[in-house]
Amino acid sequence: MNQFKQHFLSHHAESQNSFQRILSEVQNLLSEFYRMQPKVFNGKKAEEIEKEIALLANSSQSGESPSKVLEEVLGKVVSNSILVTHPGSMAHLHCPPLIPAIAAELIIAVLNQSMDSWDQSTAATYLEEKMVKWLAEKLSLADSADGTFTSGGTQSNYMGLLLARDHFCQTRWNWDVKRLGLPSDAHKLRILCSEKAHFTVSKSASQLGLGEQAVVKINSDADMRMCVTTLKKEIQHLKSSGYHPMCIAATCGTTDFGSIDPLGELAEAANENGMWLHVDAAYGGALVLSEKHCGKLDGINQADSVSIDFHKMFYQPISCGAFFVKNKSSFQFLSYHADYLNPEEDDLDHLVNKSVQTTRRFDALKLYMSLRIVGERDFSRMIDHTIELAKQTANWLKETPGIQVINPDPELNAIVFRFNDETDADGLNLHIYKKLLHSEEGLIAKTKLNGSQYLKFTLLNPQTTMAEVKLAVEFLSQSAKEYKQKEEAL
Repeated sequence: MNQFKQHFLSHHAESQNSFQRILSEVQNLLSEFYRMQPKVFNGKKAEEIEKEIALLANSSQSGESPSKVLEEVLGKVVSNSILVTHPGSMAHLHCPPLIPAIAAELIIAVLNQSMDSWDQSTAATYLEEKMVKWLAEKLSLADSADGTFTSGGTQSNYMGLLLARDHFCQTRWNWDVKRLGLPSDAHKLRILCSEKAHFTVSKSASQLGLGEQAVVKINSDADMRMCVTTLKKEIQHLKSSGYHPMCIAATCGTTDFGSIDPLGELAEAANENGMWLHVDAAYGGALVLSEKHCGKLDGINQADSVSIDFHKMFYQPISCGAFFVKNKSSFQFLSYHADYLNPEEDDLDHLVNKSVQTTRRFDALKLYMSLRIVGERDFSRMIDHTIELAKQTANWLKETPGIQVINPDPELNAIVFRFNDETDADGLNLHIYKKLLHSEEGLIAKTKLNGSQYLKFTLLNPQTTMAEVKLAVEFLSQSAKEYKQKEEAL
């Protein structure tokens, strides 16, 4: 008799009983935790939580009861975590996950498909391809388009710049980077992006052997979008100086402001100069599901590559993203063959040919189940609600004395603002941010603009209302008042 049956899911009675018992306990634990209406965060300091986690046992010699372990997980891990489902969680691009997606995570974990070779992910291969095709059609990409699921924007942006580099080297210099490494003039390659672009543009350039110096940052306009006039002048300047501008990295939803670069104009500039256009739509790509705001994506279908995250406004559990190319032949720069995995003579669909990953999760299932169970109409309503809430919040903040709003007409659902102070505005805003963080009353983010400290609402949660926003601002205002009184007393 196999003594390990209770540890793995199978048809055996011992396995079934063990599986159902532990899942029932987890379900009851989490349901009871949420039923108690916990705060967005318990307010503990970092050192307190670190000490509590340090006291947990790392393992056991002979195994412990699930109840005992789950009790400790609830008390030390769950209770000390940020509650991203709470309507007062308004800090980062960190979404509450949909219930169908949570259920899908269980199926994904149980099936444990590896999305590299067909004989490890039979049905999963075709479902992922189905979801890629669906989204490519939503984005109005060409029939030649293709894509793959990724861990998120960081990986997707890396892939976009890798393909841009290798495409340029092959088409301009007849140079095979995959086989020969970087050519002698690689140090003259340049990537142009907005000064508000995600940091992964520079990070990817450094990892691709081009160096951070390969990234040329273009000034943004008053709406925090890349200035096309400046971009065009810089491209000509680079060319006349002996450099090789190879890629424009556009942003569709900057992290701080949610601003969207003028995609159509950037596509024209890329086409005129023989450059690759990559669009980082990790944040804003979800507008494909919005009835009111999908027009903001106009021009994205002209991109050579596109990044989209599903763990933002598609409300999927982390991690879940996708990467698309205008022409599926571009994946040749990523494709490698191994006799034991994806031999060249196979006529099967091996998804490893399109990814920088080998072993990869079946994340397409959670997006699929969410779209089927929630429906596109409610997705649209949820996205539109958060954008409308952001506009209402910005308008309200503008009318609040002592507050400066940087993007008074938010394009997505992020608002950057600060409390003004004649003597120490940076100290004031940092102080009230920390005060709220450790108050249990809400959670917002902090950021910097031109070296100065600012605060940020990221209103990603469709359950958030103006009541939660006003509660947070009232707390911040009171904290600001107390801070100023202490300043005056010194």
